[in-house]
Amino acid sequence: MCHLFSGECGLTNAFNRLSVRESKYYSNIVAAPNQLLWAVIGLLLTIGGTFVEAYVTSSPGNWSQHGIKTLPLGVTYQIGAVLLVGCLGGKNAGALSQIAYLVLGLTWLPVFAQGGGIGYIKQPDFGYLLGFIPGAWVCGLLAFKAPPKLESLAFSCICGLLSVHLTGLAYLILTQVLSGPGKEVLPLVPAALMYSFYPLPGQLAVACGVTVLAYGLRLLMFY
Repeated sequence: MCHLFSGECGLTNAFNRLSVRESKYYSNIVAAPNQLLWAVIGLLLTIGGTFVEAYVTSSPGNWSQHGIKTLPLGVTYQIGAVLLVGCLGGKNAGALSQIAYLVLGLTWLPVFAQGGGIGYIKQPDFGYLLGFIPGAWVCGLLAFKAPPKLESLAFSCICGLLSVHLTGLAYLILTQVLSGPGKEVLPLVPAALMYSFYPLPGQLAVACGVTVLAYGLRLLMFY
């Protein structure tokens, strides 16, 4: 049958060869022990980043006149940690670090922004925490498709960030659907504005910083 559809077969074979090369590239660059190490680092960075507000400095052109001033972005470095571990440790390390983060927060450690415990699943923003898992995985998957470039790492971070928000919005919608009559639930539109629309510019700025940092570290570590 292949000679009847030579064009399709050729594309399929080329795609399979490309997938095999990508898999070998990722496996050779990030060995299993290194993935575990990056998962631990990602877990610690995510916990720490949850409680550290993100800032940017004023324009360097104004430093001589007004000094160096910091401007808050309205978000924390938590999302930066999620994306950074994906860019440096790959998809497995990224996903594993965030699974560990959720397990710790839902069991006994107050590692979430508003504490922890199993009851946190009732929080409207819990879906965004769930989104850290696919977000880190997608970012790590795309970050190791080829040797690092600024544009490819930026694309990886943006796709990871979008995965987080899509998961969070899906959780908000599910909460609205499953909420029974009489229960006080934040309406969908205000919740989407609060947890997705308003934080997004600051998170994009953090993603840009992660892109530059990850690119520099990948070059320094020769992978």
